[in-house]
Amino acid sequence: MAFISIPVRTDGITYSVATPSSPKIKDIRTGEVATHRETGETLHTVQVLATVDGTADLIKVTVPQSKVPQELAIGTQVRPVNLTANPWVRHDSGNCGDGVTYRADALEPVTAAPAPAKTAPAADQIKAAGGAK
Repeated sequence: MAFISIPVRTDGITYSVATPSSPKIKDIRTGEVATHRETGETLHTVQVLATVDGTADLIKVTVPQSKVPQELAIGTQVRPVNLTANPWVRHDSGNCGDGVTYRADALEPVTAAPAPAKTAPAADQIKAAGGAK
């Protein structure tokens, strides 16, 4: 079965860290940690709260370990870089399941926009206000 990755638009959505980063477990029985197929890098998961138009959903995002900033604290707003949704289906031993996993190339902290610089009023504004003549 072919896997498909569906790009997720992130504009207009606020993402906030809900849990600290932790290694993604590939096999719960052995404790084997998941790695990136192409690079071999350890994968981590971070739960984020995605908020849009007054509603929110908690999603778990898988990210390469080196692309998760260590200073991320719970509540920090982040931007998932190249976020994708990956639907999956599993059929084994008569059991079946399905769902969606989320992956991102990186999580970047969102920095607040700098406050506008205060500038001195123009000379004509001072005159109009009855100031310097």
